[in-house]
Amino acid sequence: MIKVFLKRKISHRIINGHPWVFANEVEKIEGESAGGEIAEVYTQDKKFVGRGYINPKSQILVRLLTRNRAEEINEKFFIDRIQQCWEYRKKTGYTENCRLVFGEADSLSQLIIDKFNDYFVIQTLALGIDVWKPAIVKAINQIFQPKGIYERNDVPVRELEGMLQQKGFLSEPFDTKILIHENGLKFYVDIENGQKTGYFLDQQDNRRAIRHIVKDAEVLGVFTYTGTFEIHAAHYGAKSVLGIDISENAVKQAILNAELNNLKNIQFQTANAFDLLKQWSKEERKYDVVMLDPPAFTKSRETLPKADTGYKEINLRAKKLIRPGGFLVTSSCTNLVSPELFLQIIDEAATDARRKIRRVTFQTQSADHPVIPGIETTHYLKFLILEVQ
Repeated sequence: MIKVFLKRKISHRIINGHPWVFANEVEKIEGESAGGEIAEVYTQDKKFVGRGYINPKSQILVRLLTRNRAEEINEKFFIDRIQQCWEYRKKTGYTENCRLVFGEADSLSQLIIDKFNDYFVIQTLALGIDVWKPAIVKAINQIFQPKGIYERNDVPVRELEGMLQQKGFLSEPFDTKILIHENGLKFYVDIENGQKTGYFLDQQDNRRAIRHIVKDAEVLGVFTYTGTFEIHAAHYGAKSVLGIDISENAVKQAILNAELNNLKNIQFQTANAFDLLKQWSKEERKYDVVMLDPPAFTKSRETLPKADTGYKEINLRAKKLIRPGGFLVTSSCTNLVSPELFLQIIDEAATDARRKIRRVTFQTQSADHPVIPGIETTHYLKFLILEVQ
């Protein structure tokens, strides 16, 4: 087996729990690797650290899967580990729809599995986990007997690992537009063409958090995607709801979802959020609740300042649209924007808008996306409700 020995000064970070071993943290490698093989990691003084997959083409040379020396990486390993993931979701109340496997948070680095009823969507985002895709599919079939499995590996990050982007069936073909239930509502999920795996499960608890503040309110939702927050608002008794998104296809899906739930107090339109917020704040339009659920504005630290500016801009404009005593519901889904930085941006936007704010609630993603201290990629979503005076 390939053996990787860490530099002395770097070993403690990895020993303390982080699963990534960067190439510049390695003193030497014993054995040849073409990429994707299982390797053992040791400290400089030859103490066993863990076992994981290796890829010399990646800046992250090794991603650890286990720290148990007796645990072999084989088909049984994936059956056992995915079963453990399922047991955790059941214990925390996520059974019908959930993120079954959340990569590093479930000690299955770069593996994502989303469960939508009896259908599963998987992403294998690193070469070493992609090698085990047949074993992962076998485990899903053995544990769940699903109606279908689909691969959404059409993501650029795979190219950094020397892999192609691809998507398609990992089971017999099926209708990829499926129906799910969430919080007493129904939604269509397009697992073939929707964003990421087709639906944002990480906000399912946060969507319930708006139920009191939207009652009898005039609500504006921006970056609506397929209308989940807006449909929840209409269902929870909003006087009127308007959802905005730049994607015409997303707006069409949102309209279908509203019709699916027989909601009449809701409309959607296609527009550029930045332009519209700026225009409407100048026109002094007013709403009781404004909801912002933007995509990640950055994927790298180099563009983080630009992302900060974008978050500040939309939150500033949104605050200007809110009647005194109304509420702002706002999110950020990039882990590069820390909770502390996000709150700082929100506070600065309030100052520039000359509005006083009170924090109502500050949450992260739903518990089927568990957070591991010290692994920042697992703590990515910030969800905030503010009262705006």
